[in-house]
Amino acid sequence: MMDFLEQFLWYPLDHLPFILIVLALAFTVHEFAHAYSAYKFGDPTARDQGRVTLNPMAHLDPIGTLLLLIAGFGWAKPVPVVRSRFRYPRLMGIVVSAVGPLSNLLLAFIGVALYSLFAHTGWLDGASIGVRLAVSIFLNYLININVLLFIFNLIPLPPLDGYRIVEDLSPPRVREKLDRYAQWGVFVFLLLVFIPDLRAVTLGPLFGLASPIIFGMFSLFGLSFLSN
Repeated sequence: MMDFLEQFLWYPLDHLPFILIVLALAFTVHEFAHAYSAYKFGDPTARDQGRVTLNPMAHLDPIGTLLLLIAGFGWAKPVPVVRSRFRYPRLMGIVVSAVGPLSNLLLAFIGVALYSLFAHTGWLDGASIGVRLAVSIFLNYLININVLLFIFNLIPLPPLDGYRIVEDLSPPRVREKLDRYAQWGVFVFLLLVFIPDLRAVTLGPLFGLASPIIFGMFSLFGLSFLSN
């Protein structure tokens, strides 16, 4: 039964508890960052819908979470943002879009910092092998998944944050064209995810950037890179 279930999952079945905790944390912080920054810039829409919270239930999307477990890609509930309520819509729109992916990068950095702390202080030396293994697995996923989410969300395809950033950076005429074709961007995105050959030459190289990013963070603490 376990082997049957595992063939449908992107991650090992016995690591599922760690994955779910990391995903809940990553998605919640990401969407909270969007909601909070939009609220501080003058748009109360997300606050009025109960999204300025660190409660995972307000942010998790069941289908998006399930897809990430199965395909390695997923999403949370999008935060509603009305840019016209900002004092500087384009500039503040860029910030609101960017803080989501940056929050994931911050979580990954915190994971590396904790790994460094345990490595240099020996706080876990007296713990059982099981405890040390659990902490190592959790931190490994915390770092790797959040770096992948950082890269993934900066892809300039709707409905991802990268598209919103490009849209806000573009002049009005270009934005009109982007809006016109935005509906097709979702289909392009799904094709890239689910067609292996396209995924290998597009998303594959992008996700390859995760290793040097993680290596750089580990190097800041004088540690060797631990890949997943």
